[in-house]
Amino acid sequence: MNIKMLDLSEQYQSMRREVMAKLDDVMSSSQFILGDNVKQLEADIAKYSGVDHGVGVGNGSDAIHIALQAAGVEAGDEVITTAFTFFATGGAIARAGAVPVYVDIDPVTFNISPAKIKAAITKKTKAIIPVHLYGQMADMEAIKNLADEHRLAVIEDAAQAIGAKQNGHSVGELGTAATYSFFPTKNLGGYGDGGMIVTKDEELAEKARVIRVHGSKPKYYHHVLGYNSRLDEMQAAILNVKFPYLDKWSHARRERAAYYTDHLQEKLAGVIQTPVQKKGNYHVYHQYTLRVPERDQLQRYLKEQGIATMVYYPQPLHLQPVFKQLGYKEGDLPETEKAAKEAISLPMYPELKQFDQDYVIEKIVEFYANKEEEGFNQTKAEEVTQ
Repeated sequence: MNIKMLDLSEQYQSMRREVMAKLDDVMSSSQFILGDNVKQLEADIAKYSGVDHGVGVGNGSDAIHIALQAAGVEAGDEVITTAFTFFATGGAIARAGAVPVYVDIDPVTFNISPAKIKAAITKKTKAIIPVHLYGQMADMEAIKNLADEHRLAVIEDAAQAIGAKQNGHSVGELGTAATYSFFPTKNLGGYGDGGMIVTKDEELAEKARVIRVHGSKPKYYHHVLGYNSRLDEMQAAILNVKFPYLDKWSHARRERAAYYTDHLQEKLAGVIQTPVQKKGNYHVYHQYTLRVPERDQLQRYLKEQGIATMVYYPQPLHLQPVFKQLGYKEGDLPETEKAAKEAISLPMYPELKQFDQDYVIEKIVEFYANKEEEGFNQTKAEEVTQ
């Protein structure tokens, strides 16, 4: 068996003609930078997110950085976020000149804890970045209430959560802005890098548009320090082909997640923790992530059986060497650190076949059955020697 974490080949073949025709249109038009495809995608993703403005940028990391700058975050400001996320979140804060303030997570959802955010707010706090990890929104209503009380910006890092909802609200509706990544592995992915900021704030959107083109408006007149970070026209064209399929793909991911959960709970209840969708949430399962004992041994065993898995994320941001100067130490964020030792993500994509899922489930069950047998034999051996 050779079961990949993600296989994009079938998806591509299903829309190959559409994609190639769209790319030919771009080539024929010779409109390669911030053209009609970017404008269409910006409008469609903004509407999909329940807001008025979309600003296409070069990648998801730049989307966070530019959104922070457009929201007024400056050198010396503090930005509260989770340490259990990809480096781009903390890196964008630091690149904006601000100080990342890392707080602990809800152990059930892996998302940032509003209670921990509240305890970390100081006079220097300027913004909060909740990360909607693995495809499930953080507790945005509680976070918005805190932000409103303290007049803080909320930048939703939704790189993994396009299409997710909470009590009828889309990603981007409750925050000051939300950021997406269109990296190829994402639920809506291009064939290269890409990102977007969505917001209901017209002023923030306009600032972001200026920042993405070297801070110039009009051209050659520079009022702020910006960057060269524009969503590529060809990537936008590809994404315009793929976008109408997004809800169908989200539904397929949810079906496959339910299948994993039903069968793993039936056979390993009390041994592993399957993903929990909080009440009111619509989880889009960018990743299907378990909490398991003996995680590293399980991962090695599954690899031997031809099953790919991933660990997101083995070293939390507060313990990364690049943030050593912030003074965090092991034990500061116990739930985050525990999750980093227990989390493992299984193959998950809309085209994943049921017989492949059956094989993954079978081998996980087999691993823990073997461990139980080893434990039994070890106990019997100890009894004999006593």
